[in-house]
Amino acid sequence: MPKGSDMDAVVVGSGPNGLAAAVTLARAGLSVTVVEGAASIGGGTRSEELTLPGFLHDVCSAIHPLGVASPFFKSIPLSEYGLEWLYPEVQLAHALPGGEAALLYRDLEQTASLLGKDGHSYRRLFAPLVERWDDLAPDLLAPLHVPRHPVPFALFGMKGLLPAQLLARLAFKDAPGRALFAGMSAHAFLPLQRPLSGAFGLILGTLGHTAGWPVAKGGSRSIAAALASYLTSLGGEIVTGCHIKSLADLPAARIILLDVTARQLEVIAADRLPSGYRRTLQHYRYGPGVFKIDWALDGPIPWTAAGCRRSATVHVGGTEDEVARGEAEIWQGIHPERPFVLVAQPTLVDPSRAPRGKQIAWAYCHVPHGSTVDMTDRIESQLERFAPGFRDLILARHTRNCLQYERYNANIIGGDINGGVQDLRQFLARPTLLAPYRTPLPGVYLCSSGTPPGGGVHGMCGYHAATLALKDLK
Repeated sequence: MPKGSDMDAVVVGSGPNGLAAAVTLARAGLSVTVVEGAASIGGGTRSEELTLPGFLHDVCSAIHPLGVASPFFKSIPLSEYGLEWLYPEVQLAHALPGGEAALLYRDLEQTASLLGKDGHSYRRLFAPLVERWDDLAPDLLAPLHVPRHPVPFALFGMKGLLPAQLLARLAFKDAPGRALFAGMSAHAFLPLQRPLSGAFGLILGTLGHTAGWPVAKGGSRSIAAALASYLTSLGGEIVTGCHIKSLADLPAARIILLDVTARQLEVIAADRLPSGYRRTLQHYRYGPGVFKIDWALDGPIPWTAAGCRRSATVHVGGTEDEVARGEAEIWQGIHPERPFVLVAQPTLVDPSRAPRGKQIAWAYCHVPHGSTVDMTDRIESQLERFAPGFRDLILARHTRNCLQYERYNANIIGGDINGGVQDLRQFLARPTLLAPYRTPLPGVYLCSSGTPPGGGVHGMCGYHAATLALKDLK
């Protein structure tokens, strides 16, 4: 990278958080340069032809409830810069044994009505959160602080601190409600018997009703492209193909924001960090990884349950007990025979991403940290279980294990796409308890998913880090 004259700010990494940090600084009038090691921007929001020509797959994230609901994304005119959200009829489907499925619609009453005797319990669990989401979102998607709306925040906390499996069994008597909640909670990458795992199910369920679970038209790369286009309109600059191995590689700047996780910060700034802070970084924990498959398909997935054919997101894992067992096994170093599988079928709402009459699908399952085990057969067996004939449609597939993901993107340590474990301990201290974005180095900040509020495509880590940097600058 050229060592030009001093600039106001440099951001390392062009994922959603890095770009959000850069936009926040540029909106405040600072000159900003984003430095990206890869040849293209995006981090976890890239799209490529991974299987066959004409089939456009999302390399990492595909479904974006947190993106469309992000207070930061909503504060900037991304639709004017090419970002369009596409919504399925059913926001989420959870395939169940016997050809049934639990379905989540945007309309809370419609969803509750399908749960029979558990409908009242569903309303009681989610209605207060749906009604107060606009008050809750800024408090939940932020570092530890005194909440601006303490009453709804406390009501959420009383439920969210519970283990997901316990909360599912307390709230619901029948299999559909329990399975639907367990599947949403499994996005936590935590055993469903652990405290705080229930918070993920509550947030994702609430988002299904308040914001939906959309895909980005043209692939997830459209999110990064819109952020980048807006940044350049503000005078920001982006440099790709520039890998930063040390802070010494960067030009002088008043502010440096690093969209990297704890382990990378320790490497980049090793000789400059105080020993106590280095130990904090060394004790930062990374969680389970993912094994992911992208398919080029000859037609839509033949789900037995009709509802699964109307949703861009399908949870495949069976009952609540099956989901919980599989997620617990991962933390024991076991690769489940029947893993919980997250499936995305974007061409249901965006047919432009495959040739006419063809489809793409995206799926991953959780695996032990750093796994190199090929889970292709187990994932496809799960789909065959709920969509007989699925394998006959496969034209081509592309797979990635944990270590291949880490080689693809250095932020995905051991395949951990959340930037670190999001249990109670690392919810409070991510990576430190107070001012988690600020490092001991003057003017150097962390802005990755290794800071609050953690994983997901929402840009809030970058926004909060940049806001703190601006406050310090003043």
